[in-house]
Amino acid sequence: MGNSYDTKSKKENRPSTEVLFLLFLQISKVKAQECSIYEGCNQCLGARDPYCGWCSLENKCSLRRDCRDATQDPQHWVSYKTGRCTTITSVMPDKLQRTTARTLSLMIDNLPSVEGSLQCVFSAMNKDLTTEAKRTAQGVSCTTPRNDMLPDIPQNEHHFTAKLSVRKSEGPEFVSTNFTFFDCNTYSSCTECVSSPFPCDWCVDGHRCTHDSAENCRNDVLVNGVNRVGPSIRSGPSFCPRITFVESQEILVSSGTDKSIKVKVDNIAQFITQTRFVCQFNIEGRVTSVNANLLSDTIYCDRMEFVYTTAAPSTNATFAVIWGGSKPLDNPDNIHVLVYQCHLMADNCGMCLSLPERFRCGWCQSTGRCEYQEQCLGSSWLDRERTCPNINITNFYPKSGPWDGGTNVTVQGINLGKDIDDIYEGISVAGITCQPYRNSYIKTKEVTCMVDSPGVNEYKEGPIVVKVANEYRGESLEKYRFVNPEITDLTPMSGPKSGGTLLHIIGKHMDAGSRIEAFISERPCKIQSTNATVATCITSSSSNLQEGKIEMNFDNGRRSLAGKYFTYVEDPSIHSVKSGRAGQAGLRNGPRGIPKGGIIITVDGTNFDVIKEPKMYVAYNEKEYTSPCEVKNSTRMECKSPEIFGLTNEQIDEENGMKLGYGYIMDHVKAVRDLHNQRSSGFSEFLVYPNPDYFPFEDDDKIKQYKSDYLTINGRNLDRASQEIDVEVLIGKDYCNVTSLSRSQLTCRPPKEQPAADEGDELPQVVVIVGNQLKYKIGYLKYASITDVGTLSRKLIIGLSIGAVLLILILVVCLIVYRQKSNQNSRVLKSMQEQMDILELRVAAECKEAFAELQTEMTDLTSDLIGGGIPFLEYRTYSMKILFPNLEETTVLQMDRPDLARKEKGLKLFGQLIMNKTFLLLFIRTLESNRYFSMRDRVNVASLIMVALQGKMEYCSDILKTLLAELIEKCIEGKIHPKLLFRRTESVAEKMLSSWFTFLLYKFLKECAGEPLYMLFRAIKQQVDKGPVDAVTSEARYSLSEEKLIRQSIDFKEMTVYVSMCNLYMSGVDGPMEGGETPVKVLDCDTISQVKEKSLDAIYRSYPYSQRPRREDLDLEWRTGTSGRLILYDEDTTTRPEGGWKKLNTLGHYNVPDLAQLTLIPKQSSIYNYMSILSDKSDKSHHKYETLNLSKFSSASPPLSRATSPLNHDNEAGVKVGAKVWHLVRQQEIEQREGERTNKMVSEIYLTRLLSTKLTLQKFVDDLFETIFSTAHRGSALPLAIKYMFDFLDDQALQHGITDPEVVHTWKSNSLPLRFWVNLIKNPNFVFDIHKSNIVDACLSVVAQTFMDSCSTSDHRLGKDSPSSKLLYAKDIPIYKEWVERYYADIKIMQPISDQDMNAMLAEESRMHASEFNSLASLAELYNYAFKYSDQLMLTLEEDEFSTKNRLAYRLEQVHNIMTTDQD
Repeated sequence: MGNSYDTKSKKENRPSTEVLFLLFLQISKVKAQECSIYEGCNQCLGARDPYCGWCSLENKCSLRRDCRDATQDPQHWVSYKTGRCTTITSVMPDKLQRTTARTLSLMIDNLPSVEGSLQCVFSAMNKDLTTEAKRTAQGVSCTTPRNDMLPDIPQNEHHFTAKLSVRKSEGPEFVSTNFTFFDCNTYSSCTECVSSPFPCDWCVDGHRCTHDSAENCRNDVLVNGVNRVGPSIRSGPSFCPRITFVESQEILVSSGTDKSIKVKVDNIAQFITQTRFVCQFNIEGRVTSVNANLLSDTIYCDRMEFVYTTAAPSTNATFAVIWGGSKPLDNPDNIHVLVYQCHLMADNCGMCLSLPERFRCGWCQSTGRCEYQEQCLGSSWLDRERTCPNINITNFYPKSGPWDGGTNVTVQGINLGKDIDDIYEGISVAGITCQPYRNSYIKTKEVTCMVDSPGVNEYKEGPIVVKVANEYRGESLEKYRFVNPEITDLTPMSGPKSGGTLLHIIGKHMDAGSRIEAFISERPCKIQSTNATVATCITSSSSNLQEGKIEMNFDNGRRSLAGKYFTYVEDPSIHSVKSGRAGQAGLRNGPRGIPKGGIIITVDGTNFDVIKEPKMYVAYNEKEYTSPCEVKNSTRMECKSPEIFGLTNEQIDEENGMKLGYGYIMDHVKAVRDLHNQRSSGFSEFLVYPNPDYFPFEDDDKIKQYKSDYLTINGRNLDRASQEIDVEVLIGKDYCNVTSLSRSQLTCRPPKEQPAADEGDELPQVVVIVGNQLKYKIGYLKYASITDVGTLSRKLIIGLSIGAVLLILILVVCLIVYRQKSNQNSRVLKSMQEQMDILELRVAAECKEAFAELQTEMTDLTSDLIGGGIPFLEYRTYSMKILFPNLEETTVLQMDRPDLARKEKGLKLFGQLIMNKTFLLLFIRTLESNRYFSMRDRVNVASLIMVALQGKMEYCSDILKTLLAELIEKCIEGKIHPKLLFRRTESVAEKMLSSWFTFLLYKFLKECAGEPLYMLFRAIKQQVDKGPVDAVTSEARYSLSEEKLIRQSIDFKEMTVYVSMCNLYMSGVDGPMEGGETPVKVLDCDTISQVKEKSLDAIYRSYPYSQRPRREDLDLEWRTGTSGRLILYDEDTTTRPEGGWKKLNTLGHYNVPDLAQLTLIPKQSSIYNYMSILSDKSDKSHHKYETLNLSKFSSASPPLSRATSPLNHDNEAGVKVGAKVWHLVRQQEIEQREGERTNKMVSEIYLTRLLSTKLTLQKFVDDLFETIFSTAHRGSALPLAIKYMFDFLDDQALQHGITDPEVVHTWKSNSLPLRFWVNLIKNPNFVFDIHKSNIVDACLSVVAQTFMDSCSTSDHRLGKDSPSSKLLYAKDIPIYKEWVERYYADIKIMQPISDQDMNAMLAEESRMHASEFNSLASLAELYNYAFKYSDQLMLTLEEDEFSTKNRLAYRLEQVHNIMTTDQD
């Protein structure tokens, strides 16, 4: 054994609770404590374990560190040294009438100090009833539950015991005792009532038992109970009105006779004597009443006939004396009438006369049966003092005995005396006196006696004679024989020294006598059976090898075998066990078998021939299954594996089999048993493989045409345990010689001629037999006749030959045509290939140039981020955007809600209900079960619950796990495919899961995943802005989305303009520009709005979007020289309509040159522009833009005065109001003339731009995916929430028996990547303070779709019709899938997160963000749902058992009342 030690404890920085032991050069680590094994405080402290103590408030034995609030009070965690257990010493009162309510006073020693309220819990019959408890000086006081809430007392019971415990609200109990609820009304008799252990009294006239005699027994005679506190002169059952017996409590009456019953009465009040008395008898369920009279102290019942009809010797008739119409007197002595029939109590004279005297039965000789004297006619009745005359011996055994005597003979008969003394000296056997044993005598039926030797050694026989009282004599018909037992032979002659050999001792009269014993040289051989010629016995063990003399005792006679001895030899031993038959190929080491058994196993060893019936056994489920073995010689035997009942194929692993224990039964030899435990001797376990499965023929009607030399039969698991010798194949009545056997195929050689079929079959049936038990009917075999082949006509052969020639000619023609077409296609393909190569080189060059340029720009962006930082949204805004994406402003967002002040009390009560797990779960289930509860409502309720529980994340996580577990179970029970789980948000639980990750992954976003997501967004934005973007359709030259790709060639020129801001907006703006001017990269085809947007991005690049000016509030002014300026618009009077379309103005439209100076100024007011128009009208040669230097611009430039009047552009230019506008690509009219053709290039050519954009952005996509699918990236560890939830999903799969790894993979993908990350990838504006344009949104959707495909387990088959978004990342998705699988696998092998660590993290999250939301507002919104569905919710609360215990329906009703009052 090598040295080994565990280094795990070295890595932990907490106190170790384990001890290292050095034992035989091996270090073992064991726990120093196991507190959880102790139940109860006394057992915990009584163990005197220094590590363990009693955690009072959690009611468990634990370590100090595992006990919450242990440091706040010494009594919270009690060690065996420092304290005593919390104990309820007394409860006043300690029992209570069930129909009353009282305040109980509990005296409690060592009660710990706790914050918050306490509760008393009464637990009985699966009901828990809670009442509020108040602290007192000596303990607590609390009221008992309402009477209608208490469980009913069980039938035939008078009380029930409840467990009374004290606990914190919503916490475990920390002390308990028993409390009894009784009900005096359940007692129906005075004696029971006043003798009860409860303070009950009996009202005599009212005939009732009561706990309150002052209220219920006014002006009545009262008998006080023995447990009634206070003085009483009539206390106890001795004062109850009752009946007592005169002679005996059992009154005997023979069936069919009339009799008057009398009993004495006691404690009869005067008013009772004045009523009518009735005697009531219940015989076999029939109630008979007769009048009764009271004379002095005795009741006399009128005479009546007692009869019963069942065939029973007797029956009990219950007896009662009724007064006052229906009030029975007590019968404490259980006085009853026994009605009997003598002839059913005894069937012969002897038994009849031996009946007890009180029955007064005798033998009626005239009828030949036992009768009551009055029922026997004549004088033939024998009483019990007489002797029965007809003695009959029916049987005796043994039938013979040795003439040596000492045999015990048992005699059976009828009328063998009423007592042993009647026959004690009257028994003889073959004339020899037989001495009876007194204790063996059975009255009149049986006696055993010992007969002595006749005195001479000779055969003798005679009857058995019994004399009764020397008056009557009985004799047996069969005769007893005195014989001489003689031993003549034995077999076997030898056996193992361990014993256990079944020895057959042969001789004469081997069954003579009553005590037969056998010995081998004084060693006992236990007798198993005897008959006249053979006695069998089991040999005992011998310490040495020797010959033994055979001797036997027959009672007093001893006999021995002369000349022959039994020899003890060496025990057999086993050297090897192999599957298969020795001398044939395929012999396997170790035994193998199948559940049906019959597999041949060869055993080699020594001394097998000394065992006559060796057996093999296999142990399964603590039971041994055996099969016989055949001994070939002294060193070899052959066994067949036993059949193992109850073991099926489904329980066995096909590849590795099932390992079972086995051994051999060879008399009492122990060395050959349990061979599987003798590993050191080279033995292994018994391997059980599934039963082989042979498949039927697949031919029609299962009839196979046999034409070749061999027959092949297919199957499964054919050779795992069995070999050729274990399989037989029958074809009809003949055998098919098995030649080979593989895993899935058997081959055999059938007979040359078709075998005869079985009776009832036309063709021979093929049957496969494996072992002895397993049979498979494969089908029928039909031999193909040679004459069948020759029956093809000559015409058919000629026709086939001609057809073959024609087919060859057709093929030659097709080949020539194909060759010509192939050459033509090759030339076209080669030409296309050259064009594609040129196009590919152009795309690659373009991508390389674009990527280099983008990398330069992103490097600048990175430096900007270092200066200004990533514009993360604050936690509250981030959460609200995800939880309430469709609501710009919700009530939860509004922190200041004055209208909630008057509802605060009701909402706080409702908040307490929400914190009750039972209520919250029932609330959610009730809403989800309502068909009017829409999907939007489900999402809203889930978000509101998460907001309300933000400060209680531990409780929130518990609720979430419960709901998810229910959802999983519902999915599986509903036969829904498990992969569909979590795919859509159809339940509150699924939306809560999204919100849960939203809360807990915010920190991970800020520290780790946010940066690559923001970099991807900025990279897409900058790459898109480098090319033309249609302002109307949002289509772009550079796009990842095919739908948003410009499919035309757009001429454009890159420009740089210098933009400055009006001083009004420049306060606090950073930038490298001189004089407040910022260089901005634009395109001459950009609209004015696009230029304004790019300018704001450049100037405010380090500012969040919400803090920037809006482009709608600014105008763009073009300045030249010192005073020339022109305001540029998307639409103005210079916009020229064409066929109902207007093209938006661009920089090119205004002929703005490169390096032009532009200024963003506040939006010009209407009056300003109106004055400009007036100025233009009054003096067209002088206007305010006259100083602009236009000499360097083309004459095609539009009149500047019109550019300044955006107000009248619709009418002055002659364009209809509402005319369609376009920017780069004009959408063609829907109705075009047929045959009209355009000179556009094929639009699919431009799809290569998708590829160039994808390659340019590849690094940023990879960075984001790698960050998300990595357990440790950028120095940040995996969030605990992910590991915790994934472990929960793994546990749920294990719990429901789901072994398909793809199901769990899908669960994890649907719960985190597809539910949380995809949402953020598509909507980065949920995380950052940014603006997301339509084209950027389309590109992010493609990335999000790729992300979703990467998490899928299904293979996406791509073709020419597949969406371009899938084709674009077709080569990358398999790599991403490997990342996802590795990510899930890495998480699974990580150390599980303890509940303590998870709860600490959740508590910290709750503390950090507890005040982020207006919880009252969220509760108000949730209450609206509770009010809307109040009827259904109240019904659910009232039907639920746990809700009833906590009175949740009542508490909700209180909330309704308070809220209604506050609203009024």
